Amino acid sequence: MIREKMVPDTKKSELEQIAEISSQYVKDCIQCTKCTAGCPASASMDILPHQVIRFLQLGQLDKVLESKTIWNCASCFTCAARCPKNVDLAKLIEAVRLTIIRRAGNNRLKTDDVPGKIDDNMPQQAIVSAFRKYNK
Repeated sequence: MIREKMVPDTKKSELEQIAEISSQYVKDCIQCTKCTAGCPASASMDILPHQVIRFLQLGQLDKVLESKTIWNCASCFTCAARCPKNVDLAKLIEAVRLTIIRRAGNNRLKTDDVPGKIDDNMPQQAIVSAFRKYNK
């Protein structure tokens, strides 16, 4: 018999969206804490990297959404490189950030708005990335 944490229906859709956006399966994490041990930004985090995954495993998305950790992540991919189960925490955190943006209703980028938002020093990759994130 496999024990599995039941997730409330109100949060299940957001958790499914995070899994879909990140293409990561949080249940693969074995809580070895190698991600936390290697994280250069963990000193400034209120929830440690392995705890973020644990909260997502338990369906406690609100604790993750309210933390400073998701904004302090440097997306350096050290956690992904160290993970023995190939769980990419940086991708999960980016998906959580997108969930917050989508909750606020700011997840659409219109072509007409782009010229006003572009700075001459902005890398072209940032513009393409913005279209990928906000044009869905």
